Order: sequence, then structure tokens, then C-alpha cells
Amino acid sequence: MFGPLLTDLYQLTMLQAYFDRGMNQSASFEFFVRKLPAQRNFLMAAGLEQVLEFLGGLRFSTEELDWLASTERFKPEFLQSLQELRFTGDVWAMAEGTVFFPDEPILRVTAPLREAQLVESRVINLLNYETMVASKAARCVLAAPNRLLVDFGLRRAHAGEAGLLSARASYLAGFSGTATVLAGMRFGIPLYGTMAHSYVQAHDDEAQAFEDFACSQPGNATLLIDTYDTEAAAHKVVRLAAKLAQRDIGIQAVRIDSGDLAVHSRRVRDILDQGGCTAVRIFASGNLDEYQLRDLLDAGSPIDGFGVGTRMNTSADVPFLDCAYKLTEYAGVPRRKRSEGKATWPGRKQVVRRLDAGGQLSGDVLALQGDEPGGAALLQPVMIEGRRSLAAPGLEASRDLARRQLAALPESLRALESAAHYPVEVSAQLQAMARWVDSRTLEVGARAEPGRA
Repeated sequence: MFGPLLTDLYQLTMLQAYFDRGMNQSASFEFFVRKLPAQRNFLMAAGLEQVLEFLGGLRFSTEELDWLASTERFKPEFLQSLQELRFTGDVWAMAEGTVFFPDEPILRVTAPLREAQLVESRVINLLNYETMVASKAARCVLAAPNRLLVDFGLRRAHAGEAGLLSARASYLAGFSGTATVLAGMRFGIPLYGTMAHSYVQAHDDEAQAFEDFACSQPGNATLLIDTYDTEAAAHKVVRLAAKLAQRDIGIQAVRIDSGDLAVHSRRVRDILDQGGCTAVRIFASGNLDEYQLRDLLDAGSPIDGFGVGTRMNTSADVPFLDCAYKLTEYAGVPRRKRSEGKATWPGRKQVVRRLDAGGQLSGDVLALQGDEPGGAALLQPVMIEGRRSLAAPGLEASRDLARRQLAALPESLRALESAAHYPVEVSAQLQAMARWVDSRTLEVGARAEPGRA
């Protein structure tokens, strides 16, 4: 768990300025994505649990405060005020696994200004990353339905926390499990593993390597067969299977990690079947993404499962989201940013979802909190006065929600190709509030301008 210094400097300099002016009334900030990347028809919310853990543990240590003092950037009385800082606010959020669309807040923080401001950088950091990975993983799930999908991405993830959280986000989105052991311990995610080419190379004989591994792991014998010659290795597996059967040891699967996976999988399937190894599955890996999964399955490749790593854990085609955490209300007054291309909607908002007769998503409404039209309200209170208001649903429950959300997507949004934008309506009341905020801002600005009445 990182502390409050994992932040941008301007969060602390703003807190100093707020402190100097005595500004600490209630503020609301909302996290949302401004627009969908060209390669995405929807996004999937993830990372809420890590945000709530961060907020629940927010506090400055003596060491951190001493270091801040040593920078000579901050006044002693301000640093002293940070000693007792805790998060005491409210959080409303979409449940993890919910699909969402541009301009829809998936999280709202309402708290004294300095608390709500301080947490901005870490909240964005967590929600952006896990949502980005979950959205990529969900596309893999849609491309390869009913296939074993395993997160293989730790070694090329952007440092350890990313590897751990991407294992969580991908499992939430529908992956079957992960190869990352700590994710199994920390989150209860099923673990899957095979062997490396180095294991085969360390043996003088490939067949002996297979036999040694199968005897060592009799309940988890997945053999990597493309170190030298894939088809020749498949023949060795057939001969070994007969030998091991006499000792009641089975081979669960073979793994192919290189070459033309479609061609090799068909050849290997034929060799295994002709050798009586019809129960041995084929598992493939090697820089895969949703497009390759779709193409392999469309080609009829007899592959039972896939290890998906680098391209999913880094969301290679969409390595960031155009997301923001913006002030929408302060001191009881709605606030709005009007920057060109980055304007925001004011006030505390709710996202209302409507379904058609078949239970599929038909459109959302972005409305003011407390002034919602009919439909399902997606933002729910998850933390009140700094304490959780609901028990953590658990990763399995979030995973089940994600499955139901994907099933409720219209067919066009389930496709990998770009589809027509999903309708998100802005309520008339919210539009009216935006006009009021704009007029108020202009009036206040005119009164403050020198030389103006």
C-alpha cells in the first residue's frame, strides 16, 4: 500500500494554499472518461476496491511529514495540520464489472476540500489502469467465448503493482486465471502454469524433460512442445502418454508458443488424436490479443485455451484512457470547467441505465443526483463518512456482474470493430444547470474585473 506522497506535487501546494485561505468546505469530484478510444465500443469499470483501500488507510506518517518539512516548501503549521488528516468523506461508485461510456462518472468523492483534492492522483492512477486492462481483457473474452484464458503478462507488465492488478482486472473481466502466484494468494485467483523453454533445454533429451516434469507434476502436466520441432515433440508426447498411463499419470495439455499457431495446432491435434491422446488439450500463447484469438478460432484452430500477456496487460493498442477527476461542486455551489474540448457537466450526477424488452442495454441518461428519470441508477454509496457502507462484494461477485454486463451488450458493441456510439442522453435539468453555472461564472468574473462596475 502506497502512502499519500504517491501524488503530484501540485496536490500538496494546492492544499497549502487552501489552508492559507481557510478553504475546506465540502467538495465533490467525479472520475469519468471523456471519450472512447477508436478501438473500444465500451469500457468496464475496475479498480474500485483498491481505491477504497487507499482512502480507508489515508494518513501521513511521521517520516513523510519530516521529509516534506525538509523540502522547505511548506509552512510548519500546515504540515502539523496534516498529522490528523484522514478521509472522512462519502464515495458513490459504479460496481466493478459495470460497462460504461463517455462522460459517465464511475466514481464520485464528496469530502472536505483538501481530502477530496489530495486523493486525485492516486484515484486516477488506480481506476485508469484497472479499467483499461479490464476493458481489453473483456474484448478477449468476447473474442474467445468458452475458452480457457490465462493472464501471462507479469514479466512484461509495467512493474510489480501493474502485474498484480492486471491479473485481478483480467480475472474480473472473465479470464479463467493467472500465472502470477501472488495474485492467487492475495485475490484468490486460480493459478495456471506450464514450463519454460529453459526447462527443456536444461535436459539433454526433450522426451526425458517431458517425463520428468509429468512425474513431478502429475496433476498439472502441461508440456511445452515448440522448443525444437513442434510436431516431432507431439509424437514424443504420444509415446510418453502410453508409458505414463501404466503409472496412472496423465498429461493434461501441450502448449505451443511460436510459429503459425493455426497450422501447428491442427497438425498437433491430428498427431494426438491418432495416437489415442484425444483428451490432451492444446494451449497456445505468444503475443496474443483479441484480434488473433478471433482469427485463430474463425479459422477453426483446435485450440482449447490461450495464455494472453503483454498485449493485454499493457493494453497495447490503447495504453491509456482520456480520463479525469474533476470538481463538480464546492461549498454547495455546482462548478463546471469550460476549457475548450474539456468542458465538464456540473453538480453531483447519477447515471441511469435503460434496457430493452430483451434485457439488452438500450441507452443511458446522465442526470442530476435526486432528479433521475426511470431506470437503474448505476452509482451507489460505497463509503459514508470515511467508512464502507457496503461490504466488499468479493471478486467472484464482481466477475459474475461483468459476465452479465457483457451478455447484455447489443451485438454491435460486442464486436471488435468500431460500432455506432451507444446513446448517452444528458437530462434537460443538467443542461439547465450548466447554463446557470456559466452565467454565474460570467457575472462573478465581470464583478471581479478591474474597472468594471
